[in-house]
Amino acid sequence: MSIALRAQALLGIALAVAAGGAIAKGELTGDPKAGEAVYARCFACHALTYNRTGPKHCGLLGRRAGSVPGFQYSVAMKRANWIWDKKMLDRFLANPMKVVPGTTMGYAGVKDRKERADLIAYLEQAGKSDVCREH
Repeated sequence: MSIALRAQALLGIALAVAAGGAIAKGELTGDPKAGEAVYARCFACHALTYNRTGPKHCGLLGRRAGSVPGFQYSVAMKRANWIWDKKMLDRFLANPMKVVPGTTMGYAGVKDRKERADLIAYLEQAGKSDVCREH
């Protein structure tokens, strides 16, 4: 085997190990474009820039749970004592009613791990967009 082929093989192994490590740690890279399609299901109750049945999503990551001014949260969500980050959002989206018993978000959750990662990537990207910066 030539040196170039060995180097290519070693690089491939290194990339596979690195990817496996990220998956083993529970990290999954999401695709914002695919997440936009997943977000279409959320739009029944949520919007990026304004409150609907559920609170707006602009500014979600980094915001204290239950804190959008003017939105009427459930007592359970008002008592949630965390800042929304990707890890917490992933937990919540997997099973909202289990994570926050008593929440009025009557949605069973996004069961597919990749869809959750895509949705979170979309929300992160949208939160940094001009649309959200204006709201």
